Order: sequence, then C-alpha cells, then structure tokens
Amino acid sequence: MSSVASWQAVTKRYRGVTAVEGVSLALEAGEVTALVGHNGAGKTTLIKLLLGMIRPEPGGSVRIGGVDPAGRQGAQARSTIGFLPESVAFHGAMTGRELLAFYAKLKGAPLAHNAELLDRVGITHAADRRVATYSKGMCQRLGIAQALIGEPRLLVFDEPTSGLDPASRADVYRMIDTLRASGATILVSTHALDEVEDRIDRAAIMHRGHLLAAGTLAELRHGIAADVRLELRVQPCTTARLLAALPPEVRCIARSETALTLDVAPQAKMQALRAIARAGEIVEDLELAAPGLHDLYSQLVAAAEARA
Repeated sequence: MSSVASWQAVTKRYRGVTAVEGVSLALEAGEVTALVGHNGAGKTTLIKLLLGMIRPEPGGSVRIGGVDPAGRQGAQARSTIGFLPESVAFHGAMTGRELLAFYAKLKGAPLAHNAELLDRVGITHAADRRVATYSKGMCQRLGIAQALIGEPRLLVFDEPTSGLDPASRADVYRMIDTLRASGATILVSTHALDEVEDRIDRAAIMHRGHLLAAGTLAELRHGIAADVRLELRVQPCTTARLLAALPPEVRCIARSETALTLDVAPQAKMQALRAIARAGEIVEDLELAAPGLHDLYSQLVAAAEARA
C-alpha cells in the first residue's frame, strides 16, 4: 500500500511553544484515518503543515505525493487536496450555486460538475438561495461540496460534524463512506470518537503535541494490551460468589444484584472465562467486547499523563 501523504519527524514551535514534536505519520491510499485528540493536541498544526500554510522546523518534512506542499511545487501538491475547515464561513449574499462556481474558478475546475456536487450533498433544492438563509447543516454540506471540486483524491475534513444535529451527522458520515468506496484518501480530525469508530481504517492519537499511537484498532489494542470488557447477567445475589472465583487481574467496573461489568487484562482473559464457565448455571448470559476507540484513547492518554 502506498502513502498519499506523510509527516516525517515533524516538529513545529510557535514563539517557543511546541505545538507538535517529532510526529511521523502516513496516510495510506484509499483509507480513512481519524486524527483524534483534545484541543491543543496538535491536530490543527498537522493539518496546516499538510496544507502548506506553515513549515516544520528543520529536520522534519511533509510530503503529498512526494512533493513538499510549502515548496516550489507546493501549488501542484495542494491542488490534489479537498479541505473542509472546522468552521465554514461563506459570503451570505451569494447563492450556493454562485459560491461553488467561485471556488471552481479558483481551482481551475470546470463548472459543469457543480450541479452534480450540489445534488451529491443534498442541497440542490437550495442552490439558488442566498447562503445567509442556510442552516448550519446546509452550510456544512456546501463546505463538503466545495471540498469535492476537482475530484481530489486526498480529502481533509476538520471536525466535519461540528454543530450538526444527529441526522445531519449521519449524512456526513454516509458521504465519507461513499468517498472511501470511490477510492479517496480521507483524513478526519474529530473529537467524536464513538461516532467515527466504525467509519475509519486507522486512527492517529495525539496528546499535547505528541503522537501517542497510530494504526488500526486491532493494532492499537495489541500495542497497549488493552483490557477486554465482559458484561455478565447472573442469578440474583450471586455476584459476590462469582467475583471471589475470578483472577485478581479482573476489575469490577459496575455491579448490581443480577449483573456485572468487568474489565479483564488480556493475559487473564482465558483464565477468567474458564472461571466463569466453572460457575455453571449462576451465569445466565455473557457478552465480550473489545475496547473501542474512546477506551483506547483514554488508556493511552492516561498512560502518557502518568509518565509526564
């Protein structure tokens, strides 16, 4: 698999404040990568570096298809990117159709495809209305249409569902699914970890300017030896008996008269399952779940804070 874009040993400082430090990350062709982290984690700085708006400190490099986006051939490299900023701001006096025509001319793209883009994001009915009358969700859809002008193969979406209602958020992710299916490479910067988990191929977890980990969810789980979650339904008043039979690596997260929620260290998983099997009929049901992106993020950040 080939990299469409990459950051290599990238550091960026602003007046002595380090925004990102030593970050190396690649975006693979045809994949969706989530760039996750709280405010101040360095996500926006990485995006600005990719867009060629700023340069890394000496020793680091950013490449799009092998080209430095801030270098002499940067304009060519940047022309292959479609970008949706976190807060879209369009001229309210223009119509949706006029705005797409404006951006198409800036990109040197034919206007003939604009009607298809408006239809693709579901705002054809409002194409000739002034943007000042658009809802937040409609502006976000127009922003996505703008990002798709010229059929870029690399798309960068910065908080694409920010401020949207649940239905509009679902529509945005359906569009991302369609774009991935078409072969586009997509970087999604987001706080909505639970929302994006099933829509991505890889995640890159940032914290205080450092890349804590990057990879598929399976790779992240393996890399940090993440706990496994067990949900048990048991006969009334038997939880204490069952807990006493479990290995010490099992932690009880929640407990009632008829249910237990347990976190189990990977090395103790089979031992715990055998103990549960020996408990016989007092266990009425069991569900086993691997940790999700939110759990992995929390564990990685907690470990980083402990080391600090």
